[in-house]
Amino acid sequence: MSPEANQSNTSKRLAVKLKPAAQQQLYKKHPWIFEQGIAKIPPGGKAGDLCIVFDNKSNQVIGIGLYDPSSAIRIKMIHHGGGIKIDKLFFQGQLERAIAKRTFFRDHDVTAYRILFGENDQFPGLILDQYNDKLVLKIYSEIWQPYLALLLDIITEVLRPLAIIGRLSRKAAAGGAFPFQDGELLWGELKDPVVQFKEHGVNFQANLVKGHKTGFFLDHRHNRKRVGELSKGKCVLDVFSYAGGFSVHALVGGATEVTSIDISGQAIELAKANASLNDHQGEHMTVAADAFDTLSSMVEQGEQFDLVVIDPPSFAGQASQVKMALKQYGRLARLGSQLTKNGGVLVLASCSSRVSSQSFFDRCEQELMQIIRKFTVMETTFHDIDHPIGFPEGAYLKTRYYRL
Repeated sequence: MSPEANQSNTSKRLAVKLKPAAQQQLYKKHPWIFEQGIAKIPPGGKAGDLCIVFDNKSNQVIGIGLYDPSSAIRIKMIHHGGGIKIDKLFFQGQLERAIAKRTFFRDHDVTAYRILFGENDQFPGLILDQYNDKLVLKIYSEIWQPYLALLLDIITEVLRPLAIIGRLSRKAAAGGAFPFQDGELLWGELKDPVVQFKEHGVNFQANLVKGHKTGFFLDHRHNRKRVGELSKGKCVLDVFSYAGGFSVHALVGGATEVTSIDISGQAIELAKANASLNDHQGEHMTVAADAFDTLSSMVEQGEQFDLVVIDPPSFAGQASQVKMALKQYGRLARLGSQLTKNGGVLVLASCSSRVSSQSFFDRCEQELMQIIRKFTVMETTFHDIDHPIGFPEGAYLKTRYYRL
């Protein structure tokens, strides 16, 4: 699909006034305005219409957002402050500022990273990831439909990729607003959807058309590197291994033996393929099975490892699931600690945004204390630097390293 294939931008301008609490949040540069926080807005707004927000008392412009009639988050902010023209130069400036935050990777043998991280880079509901000279644009909201051609024009002009692949969230795809299907080539040429890239010198591959998210989980990059640094001469267990990110870094880091566990046979094959892209001397064993069942069986058999990494998928997609999620995290912490040798390291992670970091760490440590396992917190990490967090709800990833 070429940029010209998209409809021209026909978005309207909507004058908006907010209720006091919502206005206070906007002054704190929060990117979301919920439906119940709006005091006044013209009727008939469509997805992507520009919302010009005025102060209740001074009547001065205090921000500009995009209207989303299908979401409880009715206005998603793209600019905080006084009036400004929303045009090609505006979005280009936003993109260039985001790129400037990621220059670190150019000098550290990293060729895959996030360029735009949604609200945190003032592009709400939009992700742009780079894999070498290919880009993946993932869209989560119809607010970007009127701006798609403009965005493609800016991205190709600034970054000059060989290809741009379009990915859509389930909700965005179901809405039918976009003139492409999930995984479709939006620009350039793509001979093979599977591309290779480097992560601190370690080789990986990802399917940009069919892989989870945009093809790979880039947010754990720093933690994978750290696990690699801790793995020399060690026996390592990687639970919920998916494409083998932690496993491969451990092998390249000098682990003598790595066991990868994932319920998906396809994910296990990805882990094997990624390991084969690198030189290493360690033995790589894989298990395609339920993690909880496998860990319980390992505990019964008395198996133990020098380094155990447990990075499960999100257990809490909604607020009602938080209590059960914490129970599951606690169970994993208990099993992981039983599989970690004395003097070994247990790495526990959560990507559930609805579970706070404090709640997660507290629950994990309660389990360690209940089984009378002494521990020292070695370090605590959150998102890698290409995933900057600009507001509380944007934080989701938390990881802690325990010496047991």
